[in-house]
Formats: sequence, C-alpha cells, structure tokens
Amino acid sequence: MEVVPTKTHIALLASPGIGHLIPVLELGRRFAVQHHFLVTIFVVTTDASAAQSQLPHYSSYRDLLNIVFLPPVDVSDLATGSMAILSQLVLLMRRAMPHIRAEIAKLKPCPSALIVDLFGTEAFEIANDFSMLKYMFHTTNAWFLALTLYYPHHNETDKHDHVYLHKPLNIPGCTPLEYEGTFDLDTRPDDRVLHEDYAKMGLDMAKVDGILVNTWEGLEPRTLKALRDPNLMGRFSSVPVHPVGPLIRPVQPVENLVCRSKVLDWLDSQPAGSVLYVSFGSGGTLSANQLTELAWGLELSGQRFVWVVRPPVESTAFGSYFRQKERTEDGTPDYLPDGFVSRTREVGLVVEMWAPQTEVLAHESVGAFLSHCGWNSTLESVVNGVPMICWPLYAEQGMNAAMLSGHLGIATRLKEVGPGTVVGREEIEKMIRRLMEKDEEPGKLVRANVLELERQAEAALAKGGSSHGSLERVAKECKTGLTGLRERAYGA
Repeated sequence: MEVVPTKTHIALLASPGIGHLIPVLELGRRFAVQHHFLVTIFVVTTDASAAQSQLPHYSSYRDLLNIVFLPPVDVSDLATGSMAILSQLVLLMRRAMPHIRAEIAKLKPCPSALIVDLFGTEAFEIANDFSMLKYMFHTTNAWFLALTLYYPHHNETDKHDHVYLHKPLNIPGCTPLEYEGTFDLDTRPDDRVLHEDYAKMGLDMAKVDGILVNTWEGLEPRTLKALRDPNLMGRFSSVPVHPVGPLIRPVQPVENLVCRSKVLDWLDSQPAGSVLYVSFGSGGTLSANQLTELAWGLELSGQRFVWVVRPPVESTAFGSYFRQKERTEDGTPDYLPDGFVSRTREVGLVVEMWAPQTEVLAHESVGAFLSHCGWNSTLESVVNGVPMICWPLYAEQGMNAAMLSGHLGIATRLKEVGPGTVVGREEIEKMIRRLMEKDEEPGKLVRANVLELERQAEAALAKGGSSHGSLERVAKECKTGLTGLRERAYGA
C-alpha cells in the first residue's frame, strides 16, 4: 500500500486590522501555492463579523487557506482611548493568547512552525509548548526592523538627544533616523507602558528561529547588510533575516471581483497616467480643517483625481469604523466644502470609505498616489510603478516617507505634515502639480526611479530571485524542523 506523504502544516497569526491581515494572507498563499503547505491563519479581532466582511474583497485566499477568526477580544473594561495604538494592539493580542492556545491544540497535524507579526511575539511561549519553530513576519521594511531590534539597547543619551534636541538617531550600519521621520513612539516620551511594550518586542524578536521581512535585497541593501553583520546590528540579534517581499494582494481579474467598482469604470474613461489617487489607508483619518484644505488643494490643482474619503476625526489620525455623515444636494459629503462634487465632477471622483486599491493602482490611468505611506500601500504603488506624494499620519509611516522621498527618490513629500499641523491648500496644489504635470522635473525623476524599482521587485519574486530563494529556505526549515540556528546549537 502506497503511503501518501503528510503535507507540512504551518500556522500564521495576524494582528487586528486589515493592514496587518493582507500581508499575512499573502505570505500564507505563497507557502500554499509554491510549497504545497497546509496553512492555517489565526485572525485576532475585536469584531469578527466586521473582519470577515472584508474577506469577499480578498476571495483568492479563501480556497487556499484555513482562516480562523478567533473569538472577539473584549477590552471594554479598560480605558484604551488614551493608549497608543501600539499598546492597544499588544493588549489585544495578549488577551487573545488563551484562544490561540486552544485553537492550536485542535489542529491535526500540529503545525511545524508558528509565524507571527510584530504584535504577536507573546505567542512564542505557545510555540515552545507545542515544539514549533518560531518565526517573526515583519510586515513593514527592514529599516524599521533594525530600529525595533536596536531599541532595547540604545543608550538614554542618544534617546534624549533625538526626542528633545531633535538630533538624528544613529542605528548601527543603517541610515540615521532624522527627527522629521521619527517613529511616533518618540512623540510620547513619557508613556512608560508604550516604551516597555516596544522594547519587549525587540527582545522577543531576537530569540526566534528567523525573521521574514516584507522587503527585498535590492530595496534596502545597506540595512540588510547591517542586520547580518555581527559587528553592527548582529550584535543585538544573530537571528537570520529573510527578505521575502514585496508581498501584496494580487490584482483580481474583473470576473473574480465581487462587485465591479464604479471607480474602475470611471478610470476606464480617463487618459493614461492622468489620475491622482488619494487614500490614507484602511484606518487613516484627517481633521475637518485638513479635509477642507485637501479638497481645495485638489480642486485648485486642476488635475484628475480619485479620492477615497472618510469623515473627519479630530482626536486621532487612526480609526477604522465611522458612522456615515449626511450629504448635500449635489452628493457632496457634509464634511467637504459645499459644491465640491459639482465643481470637480468633470475631473474628479469622490468615493466614500473604500475602493479596490490594488486594482486602482494597477490601472493605466493612474499616474500618482497621494498616500499615508503605510507599507502595504507603498509596496502596491512600487509594484505598479506609481510615484507617490507622502502624507504620513502615525506609526512608522514617517520612517517610510523618509525612505521613499529621501533614500529611494520615488516620492515627493509635504514638508508641513506633522502632529497638530494643517497643510494649506496652496502647498497641496503645488505638490500635486509638481508630480502630475509631465514637464515638471521632480515628477520626471521620481517616475524614472519608481519604474526601476518596479523592475527590481518583479525580479526579486521571480524564480531564482532573492525573495523567492528566501522563502524556499524558510519552507525547507519548516519541512525538516531544523534551522541554521538549531543546527549550530545541536552540532548537526
């Protein structure tokens, strides 16, 4: 009787939020398609039904992966309103650990490896109990990974000079972090819980079997070299680093879309490269004053645009669920200037709450992207050769913006963006024209740079490419249960 080999089974853990779920789903899909693994993905959420409602937009994953939405985490007993988003996510994940343990115990066969994102490092204790390999999936770039690993070790003088004197923060072997691009952790220097949570993440990550990063060798060669150098970042972590990106949701064929968005129909009628796409991600929000200035900036620029807009929120730059507001007679949401939709009807399209971003950025009519610089959005833009205007809001987005505009030259940046500031309409108009008008030199340069990175990204993922090879190495470890670290430890 022929014995059928048992497929390798791995588990992945996604933190709350569609921005965390998408790269985890795509990593799982790669393991399932390229290596024929059984893949279970655990999703932590405060509202499982809301998270599941997003899945129809990502239908390509449902038949390939076992997606388990864990029971919603209840934090109603805690005053989370004043907590930093990082600490909120750490707390949510901590309270989900009993559910994760119970679900892993049910899986047959038991997964050989557990892969978690940045906020799930406390699950490594569970992985140890089930004798699973432990991997961290860093869903953003290697520069932020280096900062996270270095953070528990950098001295108080350097930290003080960065936070209070606004001096650059030196990360061994990496490009220094200027204060203008600082991680928003440093805007809350007195938040002890926040700093302890972040430091613990860095320490936990240094104890895993490997770190997968959603980047590629050609995008961040200096940082990746520093992470591997025992005299630089390797002093703080000897864990192998595996660049496996860019991992983004694939563009869906029209026939597979749950509903063909009016955005795509509108884009079909626009000239190639003529449209500015404006979106601040699945959770990004602006104040009422800033929405007004952005609306006027778009109108004054005279450029074609698609704007995914959300109601204003005054107290925070991040948010996920908002009530619908009223509309004026011409269909303009009441938080935008009166008559805005009527005045821009010939050149613009306002879309409330959501648009199929991957498909929009892949459309030939889109010529640029005004973005919050979340890493998913950044990679989607690069993979489609679309230059950006950076408008960072929170988390590591300031670092991303610094990389895109300064290190890589594939974006321009609004200099006035910052906590509590309102960017004026004239500055917005000027920045849009600089990038969108074909005879402007800044636009020419960033378009050339992003097209070169698009080519590199495609090569990294192709068979024989650097990211393809990294994923193969991790897959082999998951199959054998033996990593390079364990071989050295056991003398194998």
